[in-house]
Amino acid sequence: MSCGDLPFDYLEYLVTSLNVPLLYVPGNHDPDVKPADTTFVPLDHRVPIPGPEGCDNVDGRVMEVQGLRVAGLGGSLRYKDGPNQYTQPQMRWRALNLEFRIRLKRVRSGHRKLDVLITHAPPFGVAKAEDDAHVGCVAFHRTIRGFPPRLLVHGHVHPYGKTQPERIVDGTRIVNAIPSRLIEL
Repeated sequence: MSCGDLPFDYLEYLVTSLNVPLLYVPGNHDPDVKPADTTFVPLDHRVPIPGPEGCDNVDGRVMEVQGLRVAGLGGSLRYKDGPNQYTQPQMRWRALNLEFRIRLKRVRSGHRKLDVLITHAPPFGVAKAEDDAHVGCVAFHRTIRGFPPRLLVHGHVHPYGKTQPERIVDGTRIVNAIPSRLIEL
């Protein structure tokens, strides 16, 4: 898993070298990875989907991977112009859209709600914030309460050489993946 802000060529290297699936969400320092609208573009003129090749962008999506139901919400709170930055209300709409997708997939397949939620920013109040850009997203708490994942993994908050302690919020284990973590479920 990548919680954003890692060089795409590094992610491609990991996928190629380890031959494992890699799920990611974009961070606030990543380029825009939303696919271009190719509705009226001939098939032979379509451009590749942006982002690291061989990796799966789970931003706003729900996927089944190796028996786990995984969803993601990338980006951080807006603090300047740029892609992958949102206001609290914009992130709430993104989270509601993801919740709709989780419900729809659950109805179609009859499976559990969610195992892992990958985000770039932490849930509001979970990490020690030095500034407004790092306070976290309020909307994530609703998602945690409504679809209690076993694990929420986030990045964005840099403890600079220290590993931050895990937290438990409403039964969900919350892990800051920075600098890197090996997480067992």
